[in-house]
Amino acid sequence: MLGRILRIDLSCRRIHTEDVDREVLLRFIGGAGLGAYLLYREVPPETAWRDPENRLIIAAGPLNATQVAGAGSFCVVTKGPLTNGATSSQANGFFGAYLRLSGFQAIVVSGASEDWVYLYVQDGTAELRSASGLVGKDTLETERIVKHELHEDTVSVYSIGPAGENLVRFACILGDEGHAVAHNGAGAVMGSKKLKAFVAGRGNVEVEVKDKEALKNLNQLSLKRAKQMRPALFDQGTSNLLGSYVPFGLLPVKNLTTNIFEDYERLTGEYYRSRFELRRRPCWKCPLKHVHTVKVTEGPYTGYVGDEPDYELFAGWGPLIGQTDPGAVVMLSDTVDRLGMDSNEASWLMALVIECYEKGVLSRGDTAGIEMTWGNAESVRDMLKKVASREGIGDTLAEGVMRAAQRIGGKALDMAVYVHKGNAPRNHDHRVRWHEIVDTATSDCGTIQVGPQVVEDPCSAEAIVRTMTTRRIRSFVDSMVVCAFPFNLTTGDRVDDLVSMLNAVTGWEYTPEEAKRTTMRIDTLMRAFNVRHGVDPKTEKPSPRYGSAQVDGPVKAKSVIPYWEQLLDLFYEKMGWDRKSGKPLPDTLTRLDLDFVVTDLWRHE
Repeated sequence: MLGRILRIDLSCRRIHTEDVDREVLLRFIGGAGLGAYLLYREVPPETAWRDPENRLIIAAGPLNATQVAGAGSFCVVTKGPLTNGATSSQANGFFGAYLRLSGFQAIVVSGASEDWVYLYVQDGTAELRSASGLVGKDTLETERIVKHELHEDTVSVYSIGPAGENLVRFACILGDEGHAVAHNGAGAVMGSKKLKAFVAGRGNVEVEVKDKEALKNLNQLSLKRAKQMRPALFDQGTSNLLGSYVPFGLLPVKNLTTNIFEDYERLTGEYYRSRFELRRRPCWKCPLKHVHTVKVTEGPYTGYVGDEPDYELFAGWGPLIGQTDPGAVVMLSDTVDRLGMDSNEASWLMALVIECYEKGVLSRGDTAGIEMTWGNAESVRDMLKKVASREGIGDTLAEGVMRAAQRIGGKALDMAVYVHKGNAPRNHDHRVRWHEIVDTATSDCGTIQVGPQVVEDPCSAEAIVRTMTTRRIRSFVDSMVVCAFPFNLTTGDRVDDLVSMLNAVTGWEYTPEEAKRTTMRIDTLMRAFNVRHGVDPKTEKPSPRYGSAQVDGPVKAKSVIPYWEQLLDLFYEKMGWDRKSGKPLPDTLTRLDLDFVVTDLWRHE
């Protein structure tokens, strides 16, 4: 049922349900939007990320469990450890569909359990089960054990690994054999609540669709259009991106010390997909050839089986750490998934450690004898295990790139790649795409909030800010909740089809303009949450390395730093936020139907 929430209080083991007011759904839809609304309403400013009163909100949207391609996705919203602010992170797979088929749109977890538990949802019922036998297990082991315990293969299991149990700040939530709720430490929040996993069976609750024929036609038309626009994405997933990014200086190479990476060909989909054994494993009703289980067939990791890494994992465990073996990428990305850590943050972290080791900032004694050198995949695997267990230097590194650099000290702060809010960027070299540096720094969800865009003049402040504010649809997509790939929604080109699908399912009369307004409403509410929780606008800037000029390579992009204040001035003006305090202005809040926030932010003004 659209709007039915399952509430779990782990402290007293109370489980109950409630319905969301229709007006709230109209304004916030589901997924990221509903999560942002609940987070703002229920988590007061004095609440720490690991406080039992922090909420872990697991939300689906109106398209989940329908015939729409990629509508198995779901969103997790919480207060995260890296930024100490709002988190909104999505995973694909099946959980969002199964949650709707079990009768719920969202799960809101509060409190903290005394003993480790997991949550099982099925056909309108929910129960907490002991997870004592799962403690210390990695995410894939946990998934397999839970399925065996339930005597059921068609369940969706999302869990934390050792990193989440040990409250690593960038711990993530993994499920459906490799899909990740990756950003801003949602796995650590789960760990603080001693919730090892959440599980949904494929229930039999009917998901209402007002106009099934219209939805079917819209789905087919949208897929056809998207395939015509980006055929490579349909046939190759993101495996073709690494090679195509090389001429544009977008590859992150050796912790951004260079943009020359001559041996990249072995890391392209054209190379490894023609040699490795692949078994297609699509998400809910998705036609893309993007997700596979892969078996390595050459090199030192021959025989290794893991989830096929997407572009960001190939970039992070390839050029970023200076290594060229695709089998090693499969091994490292699988290792990080099993341990339950965000590969973006983890790979920037390992790149920092390697550079510090090679330049004498860290010694062999600091690394417990591990030779942290460029391209040394085995050493990286050993160090990742130390991070997940917080063993030795791993305890420092478990704090994430920024805090680890602060603890290491010396030149580490000049080498580390992060924004001062506390998180590392996605695995691109954003120095050639300034709008993504601005996006990462100003985001209020723990990762980019706008996404990749085509900017008319990539060095023009006006063009950058205009693109970031007028093509801003990600929060609407993440509220539906669907994967952006099947419908070519990653660059904000079209939202019309998605709006029509929403209307076909719900009977509403949404417009594309209202969809964009909804995005602004959600983003502004998350900004209000962060301001109330002490996230300082002064932290909206890149680290010295992240904001530096490229020293070589095909572009040699100049530094964004001389233009930074101008960019932020314009951005704040266009968003309708106060430049000094970061607060959304009263007129902005009223225009976006957020009057209930005005008093919270401006009562003393």
